[in-house]
Amino acid sequence: MKDGDRRESRMRCSPGIRLALFMAVFALAVQLRDRVYAMHIAEGILPGAWAGLWYGVAAVFVAAGLYVMSRELRRDRSRGPQMALMGALIFIFSLLPIPVPISGTCSHPCGTPMASVVIGPAVSALMGGIALLFQALFFAHGGITTWGANVVSMAVVGSFAGFFVYRLSRRLGANTFLAAFFAGFVGDLCVYLVTALQLALGVPTAAGVLSRWGTVFVAFLPTQLPLAVLEGVVTGGVVAAIAGRRPEMLAEAVPVFARRGRGN
Repeated sequence: MKDGDRRESRMRCSPGIRLALFMAVFALAVQLRDRVYAMHIAEGILPGAWAGLWYGVAAVFVAAGLYVMSRELRRDRSRGPQMALMGALIFIFSLLPIPVPISGTCSHPCGTPMASVVIGPAVSALMGGIALLFQALFFAHGGITTWGANVVSMAVVGSFAGFFVYRLSRRLGANTFLAAFFAGFVGDLCVYLVTALQLALGVPTAAGVLSRWGTVFVAFLPTQLPLAVLEGVVTGGVVAAIAGRRPEMLAEAVPVFARRGRGN
């Protein structure tokens, strides 16, 4: 058997295994449902104009993600299970709520920075958008009108911030774990920085947008800073494990990895 055939054989999942994986993820999500408070930007929070604007921005990235995913699958069908697994991880990660008393919402890990390093930022943004849609439809987690805003903050910003932080860290000489840690940590905080801006723009106060932006972001920090560190550690561990066992997976998503070698 050729090396390419062996790799494709290892990555191919039977329909039964895929169904079992989906059922396990969905069952865990149902168990978490009763603990979900108000995560992402909830339904009805943003005025129609702002909700529509974020929908337009999100649509551009979702379309780009669909194009990149279809192109990658035409080139290498074995990438499909990787993309599906990262989508499932994003779904589970962002269903782990930590209440934020001041803002009346919750913090949570994102998963998109890690996914972006493994499958690329465009496909990661698409997987994040799909996860957010299922959460809004079945778990009242976020909302339909605010789906576009949530996609931009968690799926798009989390993915692209994590991806470029990883690439920059590798170029500056950081090893795989440290580069992925920074990707998870910075990507997580960037998600909440943008979420705070969206709330400040959509729900203005007499204090002004900048003041409101800072107030909301600071309200997230007591719970989000530890979660960002945790997300960084998990991202670093997962990416380092992949680099040790299947380095070509990272070379597919992050070309700089292939040029630099495996790293430690």
